[in-house]
Amino acid sequence: MADTDWRNETTVTELILLGFGDLPDLQILLFLMFLVIYMATMAGNTLIVVLVVTDQHLHTPMYFFLGNLSYLEICYTSTILPRLLASLLTGDRTISVSGCITQLYFTGSLASTECYLLAAMSYERYLAICKPLHYSTLMNNRFCLQLAAGSWLNGCLALTIFVLFLAQLVFCVPNEIDHFYCDPIPLIELSCSDTHLSILVDLIIVSIFTLPPFLLTLMSYVFILGSILRINPSTTGRKKAFSTCSSHLTVVTIFYGSIMIVCMLPKRDTLRELKKVLSVCFTVLTPLVNPLIYSLRNREVKEALRKAVSKCSFHQKNMQRL
Repeated sequence: MADTDWRNETTVTELILLGFGDLPDLQILLFLMFLVIYMATMAGNTLIVVLVVTDQHLHTPMYFFLGNLSYLEICYTSTILPRLLASLLTGDRTISVSGCITQLYFTGSLASTECYLLAAMSYERYLAICKPLHYSTLMNNRFCLQLAAGSWLNGCLALTIFVLFLAQLVFCVPNEIDHFYCDPIPLIELSCSDTHLSILVDLIIVSIFTLPPFLLTLMSYVFILGSILRINPSTTGRKKAFSTCSSHLTVVTIFYGSIMIVCMLPKRDTLRELKKVLSVCFTVLTPLVNPLIYSLRNREVKEALRKAVSKCSFHQKNMQRL
């Protein structure tokens, strides 16, 4: 019925992202908070990418995937926070339908890519801890490139299919999305076209492109935990294995945990604010904590950073002498 009656509705070309508009007294405070988070996220992840590329000691599979993840976080946070910051600063919450779908494409494809990258990183840790004798043979440069390229391609493919369906929808009044970015379900609910197929495609894509990497990540850590528990507690190997995996597991827990809670919460008006807060966890906090966790808890990264600072100081002193 919706597909025959939409012509009688007032179609729109712009949408309104309500964001945190229900907190007018906190707009400046929220702007400053998200600005600091954005700057810290960009600086931290850029630093990791530079260290991984320039330091020969970090040219290993684990840091190759870490560099990919940090680059992804730079792109991911840049699709959401600049638009949110502009909205908080100017009060302009409007966004074109095409702009909203574009933002949805990039956030969705990057989130899907992150799911596969986290799975690849967990598999790499599984091979390093559970299959150490076969690690160098199995986790070679070619296989690492294939895993990384497959992660990026899967993410792009997933949302390309979904966006093709979204592009067929017509949007009508009301045109308000009670979120701070273009989330697929609230966007679909604004359409006055028949949305049953779009909702079904969204469900299928979420199931196909997120559940397999999550299950692979979960299985990898089950085997890793079993292997670690078999190590003699008095040996340094057990402590090192726990330290190596705990940082990755922390990122995985924050990312998947917040996404699952948001997806499982019932659609009620009273839970909208809770969903919004939880969405901040995987869209804003995860890109921020990634460089913090890996740099503060990883000896090789801290050593690479120390060398880089020493080189910069050395070159600065030479320039001053000249």
